[in-house]
Amino acid sequence: MNIAIIPARAGSKRIKNKNIVNFFGKPLIYNSIKIAIKSKLFDDVIVSTDSAKIQKIAQKYGAKVYFKRPKSLSGDYTGTPSVINHAIEWVQKNLYNPEYVCCIYPTAVSLCETDLINAYQKIKTNKFNFVFAANKYSHPPQRGFNLTNDNRINFKNFKFYKVRTQDLKPMYHDAGQFYWGKTNSWLLKKSAFTKNSCVEVLSNFKSIDIDNKEDLELAKKIHLLNKK
Repeated sequence: MNIAIIPARAGSKRIKNKNIVNFFGKPLIYNSIKIAIKSKLFDDVIVSTDSAKIQKIAQKYGAKVYFKRPKSLSGDYTGTPSVINHAIEWVQKNLYNPEYVCCIYPTAVSLCETDLINAYQKIKTNKFNFVFAANKYSHPPQRGFNLTNDNRINFKNFKFYKVRTQDLKPMYHDAGQFYWGKTNSWLLKKSAFTKNSCVEVLSNFKSIDIDNKEDLELAKKIHLLNKK
């Protein structure tokens, strides 16, 4: 049995009520719930929230809200693994023991069921603890630099400055969309960012990590382009 867990607390700072902000007539969390259900991969799609308002919205669109997330797990500095583990332990105690658990962020507005299915096929091979969504950097980060207090550049890897971009090995980063994991991998607090993890590479147009208002506006523009 598989479950999807969508962590959606209240109290976002940079975008008020971010997880349920209006996105083309639907709350932002709607797409994550819709795609999880549409994929037919999950016995339960569960929203973990501390908000009665988010609970009502999540249930309206077909998700389950079996419990209220504790205040101790709803702060600004609470890590996602702690939230997922709390949900897993509740399900194990009260319902059944899931084999695989997928954390899907409520802001994954461009996610499609194919991405989830492809990643699930990889985790099922039993070769990995986690499979998560990743993007390729559009410009080689090896050639990046910091700025000093007086706005001067400070190269960390100056040796790469004269290397052609096409000669640098591509690098990838967490897309902040979803994380498939074995139940035991979550509960044993194994890291998703080790050699025993695999990724499903998404295009940059299919995954925007919405942290601020600029991200939200960009997501809206990309959503309109994807519909054409």
